[in-house]
Amino acid sequence: MKNFVVVKFGGSVLSDEKNIERAAGWVKSLVERGVGVLVVVSALRGVTDELLRTAQRLNPETPPELLDEVLAMGERTSARLFAVALSKTGLESVVVDPSSELWPVITDDKHLDASPILEECKARSAGLVRLLAAGKVPVVCGYVGLTRDGRITTLGRGGSDTTAVLMGNCVNASEVILVKDVGGVYSSDPKHVSGADVVEVLSASEILQLSRGGAKVLHAKAVKYLSPNLRLRIGTMDSLESGGTVILSSPTPELDVAVDHDNVTMVTIIGRELGEAAKLEGVVEALKASQARLIAASIEESSLILYLDGDGEVIERLHDYLVASRMGKAISHFPSLSLLRVYGSMLETTPGVIHKIIQPLAAQAINIYGILTISSSIRIFVSSREAEKALKLIKDTLSTVLGEV
Repeated sequence: MKNFVVVKFGGSVLSDEKNIERAAGWVKSLVERGVGVLVVVSALRGVTDELLRTAQRLNPETPPELLDEVLAMGERTSARLFAVALSKTGLESVVVDPSSELWPVITDDKHLDASPILEECKARSAGLVRLLAAGKVPVVCGYVGLTRDGRITTLGRGGSDTTAVLMGNCVNASEVILVKDVGGVYSSDPKHVSGADVVEVLSASEILQLSRGGAKVLHAKAVKYLSPNLRLRIGTMDSLESGGTVILSSPTPELDVAVDHDNVTMVTIIGRELGEAAKLEGVVEALKASQARLIAASIEESSLILYLDGDGEVIERLHDYLVASRMGKAISHFPSLSLLRVYGSMLETTPGVIHKIIQPLAAQAINIYGILTISSSIRIFVSSREAEKALKLIKDTLSTVLGEV
């Protein structure tokens, strides 16, 4: 078998014996098509929550290291039950948990929210590739990891998604399939929006933004481990036969910085209750009428800051529209700014990254005219005269940060 896929079954899918058997049969159908399958399992529905509640009832101050040991039992049990179901179909499976010599998931030591160390995980995955090549089905515990010195960790709630994507990367799979109890990624939460429908294709950056915005369909940390050629599919066992949502990856640096715009004007509008919907609608109309291109915005009750593309040629039109309509009291503007964007897969896992980026700018007396965290990036506005100097300082800082990780 040269075509490998990773299939992850969520706890909502593995809700009882009947559904476990159905999932095992689905894996059997893939193998019969000549596909090598590595299975990642979550704990059975409700098990992790019950383990957590029991531990906290026994001792509300349970140490994180011990709590990880308790929580990991859900996936360790689930893997064995799934192997039992696979054996009934005639498939030969191998349970891979932290006690196995084949265990591949090595993490840092941040208990209850650990992050895998990709290169070490890759180095330890050769045994899984051999199992796949031999036609066997590895059943890997999701959510669970080991530190370098052999202590149990967990990857944070929803961490089995991360395990699945990580395994797809490590065994060079063609695809990772996340089997859930929803048909894919919806255009909005179908529990609250009646017209929501499954989105057929999303980019990795788009699914990351949705995840960090509250969508629970994919663990946000999982996106970090997508390799450039790895495709991700999300859906139910039924929807995946003909649809679901496909997530397409793209190469992402660990951390990098670039000048996104080099001719930005900061516009400050003062007024009252500028956060009201009617006032915001008026500002949008003013921008349309002024043909202004909005790059970013920051709002509070008595002021609104807009970062616009260009050197401020639309200020007079904005003033006439906003002040004459009494949506704002006064407007000021500061032109000739540049937007620096810091981005990358390690942004959220690097502690204190904002301080580390800002500190060298402050040390060199480079004024910051705005800083925003948007869509897994940090956006910094500085004077265009100092943009190149700031860019170099931040790049030097990032190289130091990566050296510490």
